[in-house]
Amino acid sequence: MNPPADDRAGRTKAATRRAGQAVRRVDRSRPLINAVRRLRDHLPGDPYFGDPLSTADRKHLALLQRQLTDITGSEEGLVKEVSAGALQVWQAFLSARGRDLGQVDVTLLFTDLVGFSTWSLGVGDERTLWLLRQVGSAIEPPVTSAGGRVVKRLGDGMMAAFREPQAAMDAVVDARRRLEAIDVGDDKWRPRMRAGLHTGRPRQLGGDFLGVDVNIAARLVERAGPDEILASGPAVAGLSGERARWRRKKTFALLRVKGVPGELDVYAVTPTA
Repeated sequence: MNPPADDRAGRTKAATRRAGQAVRRVDRSRPLINAVRRLRDHLPGDPYFGDPLSTADRKHLALLQRQLTDITGSEEGLVKEVSAGALQVWQAFLSARGRDLGQVDVTLLFTDLVGFSTWSLGVGDERTLWLLRQVGSAIEPPVTSAGGRVVKRLGDGMMAAFREPQAAMDAVVDARRRLEAIDVGDDKWRPRMRAGLHTGRPRQLGGDFLGVDVNIAARLVERAGPDEILASGPAVAGLSGERARWRRKKTFALLRVKGVPGELDVYAVTPTA
């Protein structure tokens, strides 16, 4: 005699629940996760690529990595590690074919507003969000007009990429001019942008850029003062002497990590046109 339908359904649900629990135990197994991670250390390819802040076209591996994160969540897991390892190997294959390594010079521009964090703490979220919208409207159109593209929005600043250093400089000049029109109603503070420019051959993965050259550009903006534009030697080499002048400001150590030059000539650049 067959068991009642309710009993069969209950047993099926119980079996499904036990199977799910078993899968989760395997997926969360620390020894297995560590074993796959050790294996990934010996696999070709870069285990870290893509950036969830990227506003560029979400193609290729960057998109796959984001989708993997959406599916598996932020928690550690065996499935996530195995899948990431597969993407890592695929990335290495594409890189070997020259499809993901920097092949041409790119000028990277980083900007931010001096004193923004302190100001925003005193005015609250509503005015802060208003200003961020105003800043985005002021500094992003000049990038497009100069032939560049915004790679990331970084709160009160951005990361942008250009084919030529002079185009990046033109975008900075226009963006600073447009910022002057923003009135925050505060006599003690106004939006003042600082910028860092560096020309190199960063690794491009999907719509993002990674690597040493990105770190250099980011460090330059960190060292810049209010309304100051700092540029590396390679970026200055591509500037027009009729539209800007520069002076060597310093040589400083950037990062004590493999692949980063120990010293870099840095120039303070002043637009003249």
